[in-house]
Amino acid sequence: MSGKVNVHIGSLKDMGERFVSAWHRAERGQRVRESHITFLDLETMLAALSPRRLELLRHVRQHGAASTRELAAALGRDYKNVHQDVSALELAGLLERDGRRLSAPWDEVRASVKLTASEH
Repeated sequence: MSGKVNVHIGSLKDMGERFVSAWHRAERGQRVRESHITFLDLETMLAALSPRRLELLRHVRQHGAASTRELAAALGRDYKNVHQDVSALELAGLLERDGRRLSAPWDEVRASVKLTASEH
């Protein structure tokens, strides 16, 4: 997979509305090729997209990684910290694992933060 993933701060309702919108577009025959990850608050999003974790994602996207241990060595970082970062990025949907092999399926991560509340 390649392309971009859109990262948002929002509610379960926001996620549902995006799903329903995509469903309706698909029913009308429109091609729907978009990926979204929603965090429930800014702190969680910023923790997931920390500078160290973005560096890790870039490295995996460009070079791949046969294992977390190999990745830690390539980045010159402590295994335990890299393991925690890998787990968090997997949980968020930003990093994928096939056995031990790690991959970052996105060419681009686009994060957005609304400054106004949704009116519903």
